[in-house]
Order: sequence, then structure tokens, then C-alpha cells
Amino acid sequence: MKLNVKRTCQIGFAFFGILLLWQVYDSWCPTFLTDLFAHRLYGMTSAELKASAPENILNVQWLVGIIMACDNLAALILLPIFGGLSDRTRTPIGKRMPYILTGTFVAAVAFPFIPLFFHQNNIAGMIVMMGIVLVFMMMYRNPAVSLMPDITPKPLRARANGIINIMGYLGGGFATILGVFLKLSDYINITDRSAKLWIIEIPFVVASVLMVISALVLFFTVRENEIAEEMKDEMAEGERLAAIENPVTDEGPMSPANRRMLLAILLAEFLWFMSDNAIGTYIGNYVIYYLNASSSATMILTLGGGLASAVGFLIAGGIADRIGRKWTVTSGLAIGFVAMLIMIFVRPTGAVVGEHGEFSFPAILYVVWALKGFGMALVHNCSFPMVVELCSSKKIGRFTGYYYAASMSAQTVTPVLLGLIFMRTGAWGALPVYSSILTALSALVFITLVKNIKARKAPNPTGLEALGEEC
Repeated sequence: MKLNVKRTCQIGFAFFGILLLWQVYDSWCPTFLTDLFAHRLYGMTSAELKASAPENILNVQWLVGIIMACDNLAALILLPIFGGLSDRTRTPIGKRMPYILTGTFVAAVAFPFIPLFFHQNNIAGMIVMMGIVLVFMMMYRNPAVSLMPDITPKPLRARANGIINIMGYLGGGFATILGVFLKLSDYINITDRSAKLWIIEIPFVVASVLMVISALVLFFTVRENEIAEEMKDEMAEGERLAAIENPVTDEGPMSPANRRMLLAILLAEFLWFMSDNAIGTYIGNYVIYYLNASSSATMILTLGGGLASAVGFLIAGGIADRIGRKWTVTSGLAIGFVAMLIMIFVRPTGAVVGEHGEFSFPAILYVVWALKGFGMALVHNCSFPMVVELCSSKKIGRFTGYYYAASMSAQTVTPVLLGLIFMRTGAWGALPVYSSILTALSALVFITLVKNIKARKAPNPTGLEALGEEC
């Protein structure tokens, strides 16, 4: 049993498109919303509001959190639906591919309209476009992620997950590089924006084009039905060697032991996504409005974290083979916790370097992001395979839906909750404190409730058996 690296990389083009779009979405949209709410509530741009009454920037974050949470609430409902539907779909191009292609093309068409409506100060139009993108990305996302375990035997999924995550981070990294050269702060911090639409439009257009290209590469290189037929015997052997307490079947309920394992993993996942999404949602605003630094610093920060994540994904499978997936995930959470503890002590530098009065960026945050990126790569690399390990091949879409239901429910709660904490405390420093507490809780759940079960190894043939049946 050997991982087909080439095919896994081809499947990774699906994840390339996912993270490319979400990196642009998460980096730009919270700041767009902050600026629009500042204009609606205070009659001035967010840059003007930051200069005159910076505490009011914090007061609009809960509204930003509500909009971002509504997107995630829709995902919480839609991901399990599309996962279950794709499990039952049968077409000449496969059970996942129709959803991937449809979701890609509709989301790609709608995506560039988000900055266009923002530029026109049309909050309703922008939110509608965000909703359309979200719905069709959910149609795309669950089936795209389910494609890897569909055609990868269970003992090989941690390594395969590392490869497709690296492909995803290449997409996210490309989006981040765009943000380095097309600075959102250069748009936000000026009064006359009439001729600057291109600064915020280009990243969205490029993301849409590359997402379509990645979906077409996936479609023309991965023949879903043919590969599934070829892999039947290996998939059956993978079921026998799975790292689970009780064997899984297509019929009947889960065993109590497997159900307890599933619920424990999903609870820990909910907590670490509460932490991780808090950082992802608010880091752009944290840099612009608290550290008073250029938005390009956020992009360089994200790029460094992505490179550290790629290293984590490369070695996570090997680490899991040695110490088990449980302790690999726990190690990643511990590293992430240390990163958040360091971030608690970060303050604005006060050294003016930018043409709009921006401060220099605190260099220690690059270390924080490298630690966080590496640690969370270990977590994400092993946690998804642990969930789909607990189901048969006929229920992969459904269990992928469970995995994303836990993450999306966390991402529904955390932007609103943290936005209210910002408003109550009046302190951007609440961000790393909040994240560190949740990371510690998720590690505690994982250590106490999840069992460390290693995948069984296929025995090597010996003696006459190694010569084949002809003997």
C-alpha cells in the first residue's frame, strides 16, 4: 500500500482554489465591513474615525462579527447537506465533481462584485454577494475535501492530507503575495478613493480566475469513477488496517466507542477553531487599527505563517506514524498556545515609517505566526483523517460535513463573541488572551477524551509467499 503522490497533488488543486479564495475573503472583507459601518454609524471613513475616536473602531467590531458569523451559520447548515447529497450522487463524471464545478463557476463570477459594491458604499449589495459566494463555495468545499478520502486508503490519509494542505497553502500564499503589493491600507487611509478601485478589485479577479483554472485542472486530471474502481481492493485493505477501536460498517449505528471518539474530536475541533478563527477574522483590523501598521505587514505575516505551515504539513504524517495522531495534534495545540502567550505581550512600536503615519511592525509577531502556523498544521493534518477514519467509504461526505459543522459553528460564534468582548473591554489585547484560553481548553479535551490508536501495518510477505502464487 503506497500513496500515489502525483494523484494526491492533482486532488490538491481543489484545496488550492479553496484557500486562495478564503485568504482574499478573510483578509479584505472584515476591513471592508469596518469601513462601511464606520461610515453608516459615524459619518466618516474608518481612517478618519481611527484618527478622531479610535475607541469607536472597536465598537463596530461586533457588527463586523455578526456579518462574518452569518456566513458561517449558513455554512454550518449547507456543508452537511452538500456532503450527504454528494455521497448519494452518481453521474458519469463522479459523485463529487458536479458540485465542485458548479460551485466554482458561480462563486468565481460573484466574487469580484464584493469590492465593487464596497467601493460604491453599498453595504446591502456587498453582503448579498458575500452570501452568494459563501453558498456556492459550500457546494464546492465539502465534495472537494471528500475527494481525497474517497480514493485514499485510511492508513495513508494523514500523509495525503499533508500534501493537499500544502497545495492549499500555495493558493493562500499566492493571495497573500497579492496583498503585499496591493495594500488595502493604501485604499482605506485615503479620502479620495474614486481612482483606486483597482487596488481592491485585482485580488478578487485574480482569485476568481485561478480558482476556475484549478477546478478545470482537477476535472481533467482526476477521473473520479475510474480511480474509485481501480482502488477498490486497496480501500478494502485500508478499512482492515484503520486506526479505530471498533470496525465500521455501512449498516447500523456507530459503536459507542467510535461515537465517543467522534464527539471528543469534534468538541476539541470546535474549541481550536474558536481560537483560530478569532485570529483569522480580526488580525487585519488588529494590524491596521491597533498596531497602526501597513496592511502589507499582515500579508507578510500570513505568508510566513503559511511557509511554517507547509513545513508542518510535510512532516506531520511522519510524526503521526511514530507517536500517533492524538499526540501529534496535542503537540500542535501546545505550540499554538505558546504562540498566543507571546502575542499577549505585543504592543504598537510607535515608530512612524509609513507615508500615512503607520508605525513599524513588531518583528516578534513573525515568530508568533511561524509557531502558530507550524503548530496548527500538525493539528489540521491529523484531525480530519481521524474523523473520516470513523466511517465507511459510503459516508465520507456526511462525516466531512460533521467535521465542517464543528468548525463552522465555532466560526459562527467566535466573531460575535469576540466583537462583544472588544466592545466591553475596549482593548485589542483581548484577542490573544481569548485565543490562548480556547487553545488550552481544546488541548485539554483532546488529551483527556481522545484515545491514541495507531494504524495497523500491513505485514510484509516472507518466504515462499514473497515469491508469488506461481510457486
